[in-house]
Amino acid sequence: MPGCFNPVSPVHIIGGGLAGSEAAWQIAQRRIPVVLHEMRPERQTPAHRTSGLAELVCSNSFRADDPATSAIGILHREMRRLGSLIMAAADEHKLPAGGALAVDRNGFSARVTQAIAAHPLIRLVREEVAGLAPEDWKNVIIATGPLTSPALAEAIRARTGERDLAFFDAIAPVVHRDSIDMKKAWFQSRYDRAGPAGSGADYINCPMMQSEYCAFVDALVAADRAGAHELAGDGTPYFSGCLPIEVMAERGRETLRHGPMKPFGLTNPHTPAIKPYAVVQLRQDNALGTLYNMVGFQTKLRHQAQIEIFRTIPGLENARFARLGGIHRNTFLNSPKLLDSELRLKSDPRIRFAGQITGCEGYVESAAIGLAVGLMAAAERKGEPFAPLPPTTALGALVNHITGGHVAVIDEGPPSFQPMNVNFGLFPPLESERDDERLRRRPRGLDRKAAISLRAARDLESWLAKSSFYAAA
Repeated sequence: MPGCFNPVSPVHIIGGGLAGSEAAWQIAQRRIPVVLHEMRPERQTPAHRTSGLAELVCSNSFRADDPATSAIGILHREMRRLGSLIMAAADEHKLPAGGALAVDRNGFSARVTQAIAAHPLIRLVREEVAGLAPEDWKNVIIATGPLTSPALAEAIRARTGERDLAFFDAIAPVVHRDSIDMKKAWFQSRYDRAGPAGSGADYINCPMMQSEYCAFVDALVAADRAGAHELAGDGTPYFSGCLPIEVMAERGRETLRHGPMKPFGLTNPHTPAIKPYAVVQLRQDNALGTLYNMVGFQTKLRHQAQIEIFRTIPGLENARFARLGGIHRNTFLNSPKLLDSELRLKSDPRIRFAGQITGCEGYVESAAIGLAVGLMAAAERKGEPFAPLPPTTALGALVNHITGGHVAVIDEGPPSFQPMNVNFGLFPPLESERDDERLRRRPRGLDRKAAISLRAARDLESWLAKSSFYAAA
């Protein structure tokens, strides 16, 4: 590998989040120069707090890590196989989180930043790119994420002719560990499941009896909250995978106890004979174990309302909050209409998009699309054809959803395309599921997930075998 940056025909990447950092890494590892443009700290966003690359602004969880039982676990495995910087940094800074992969957010961001800054073929430029790429940039990736700067967002809309496709995203509060009353709370993972860095007792659990739960739900519904008009105008939808806790509460009294506050798989050692009606879980947020975030408690409540209501949770009566919840505006493209199969802008093919702005949701999915786009851009830069990712893989299924797997693209009225996490519904049916005569042989439940996982692993290896170009450098 060359010992210094080669300025000849670099790939320009706008945005140093998870997708942009991953794309830069994949391209540079294939000996192609990269210029990575990141506007922070020159210009901050409403949600970011540091100047680090790949800063995690919401949860610190990369979700389930088991490829035999979860679609996101399959995506983890595929990214590791393809030499993902994001997954390597996550694995180096993982925290106890039951069956999930959670990370120390500061250590994770620092590791990504250090790797990018030290790479001889990546030049990190701290500046805002206020418009679309200059005409002399021949190979461009826009990975500005859901918090794209207003100037760039306006330039994208002007080029695509699309209406604003923003949605709201909410952030969960973080609590100081030493302010949690462990005489009421206890450590346990659901069903005592041990995860990548865990012991089976990785979450702090705060129990509620029925009367406490009902009073809590009533308080959430009646609480003072930030109005949508104060943020981005009326009519902007929420992404269904990151609903504020109070919006979930409005959907029915039992919604929360069958969602983030479900009590199943947990036993209170303080009162083992009494099953809690609902449970609030907190997950370790930093390597020191001094901070815990409230799982599923993203919120748009005003700060004083958060303090008053969340301190009614048993065990959190004296909670001190390192960060209260908040809400910010996210933007994504109507990608099936605007982008081709290699995520190039149809109206300007020298420009690709990566990450959440394409209409995927989640840290890992965003980084995964950055990885895929990095491989696509590197292949194009080297003049090599890019073999489509197998749709039977998690990465291929996600790309297909973004570029054409949606049911319909609506030209008139509100677009129906919505951000989505990777899930088993995006994978093609198993061969046995294609034949109605084999109905009784169709695998079900965990067996079906395991079969999809095995097929994904096999097909990824076959894809890699086609060219050494795809393999991790």
